Amino acid sequence: MLPSASSSSAAGVLPPLPENRVVLGCGGLGLDYLATVSAFPKPDAKIRSTNLMVQGGGNAGNALTCAARLGLTSRLISKVADDALGRSLLAELEADGVDTSHIVVSKEGNSPFTYIIVDDQTKTRTCIHTPGNPTMVPEDLSRPSLLSALDGAQLVYSDAARMKIPILLDSERKREGLDDLLNLADYVVCSAKFPQAWTEASSIPSALVNMLLRLPNIKFVIVTLGEDGCIMLERSINEGPESEETDVDNLLESLKQGVDHDSVLPTCISSKSVMQLSAAGIGTVSGMLLVGTAEKIPPDELIDTTGAGDAFIGAILYAICAGMSPEKMLPFAAQVAGAGCRALGARMGLPQRTDPRLAPFLH
Repeated sequence: MLPSASSSSAAGVLPPLPENRVVLGCGGLGLDYLATVSAFPKPDAKIRSTNLMVQGGGNAGNALTCAARLGLTSRLISKVADDALGRSLLAELEADGVDTSHIVVSKEGNSPFTYIIVDDQTKTRTCIHTPGNPTMVPEDLSRPSLLSALDGAQLVYSDAARMKIPILLDSERKREGLDDLLNLADYVVCSAKFPQAWTEASSIPSALVNMLLRLPNIKFVIVTLGEDGCIMLERSINEGPESEETDVDNLLESLKQGVDHDSVLPTCISSKSVMQLSAAGIGTVSGMLLVGTAEKIPPDELIDTTGAGDAFIGAILYAICAGMSPEKMLPFAAQVAGAGCRALGARMGLPQRTDPRLAPFLH
């Protein structure tokens, strides 16, 4: 959804939207039933919720909603059933400006949904997911429909056919077929546990080196660490003036020492120059290592972290389309994710592009 002229003035003069801003997402979509409780229930206990909300969810649906609110033209490929849940999901996406014309609607079965219990004490969440039925299969989407979805796309999020369009893959865990998708990807954003689980490396930095060596198409990989921020390894085609190798684990510890722990807003510390980054027993890659911090949200403002990673990815999609540098991209994405944590559910707190909290990160 593009911001109106009146809303734009509230945040000052913003830079123009990216010229090429069509993004196509393919992945999960579902309805979330969120219940806040004063403390997580014990077995056989009966408790009352302190708040209840029903809203759209699913990784791809959340990320594309975030991207749309930031000003991108979002299209989504997914599948729902022709039931009340499915119709609600489509209406919510359309209200946020997401193109739903490529979502498959099954005449039978059920749309996916998730029960989410949010512990108000610990700010943790427990998810109970019910998949949609029937599941999506390649035959659900005709080739003309797929080509139409890809037409004009600047970036593809998740799993889709490759037509010289960059692909960003969200990797949460090892699963069947993931290796094929990773080999197609240009960018990867993954959960904290994924790099070591996929590579069996002894540390996250070593695992990131391993990933770039095994996946030659990848330009960068980011691992998200929740309140501890993120780590990014960006590949460089240039080896840089210095040929001496630097141990990637030691470099990470050095970068962490440069973090300003008094800063409330997200920041980024980088190796600043291209290095030969080595991982013992794995190999060496030419690139830059970056450490991003998360926003320090006051306890009384932190409501729910559901969908924070999806919001982060939505902002990364925007940053890639806008040509942001990594040093600017990581704090921007962290700020967007932090804004989303101030409301219940994955989408309620997602900011519009004109949100004053984003202005310093867009200029």
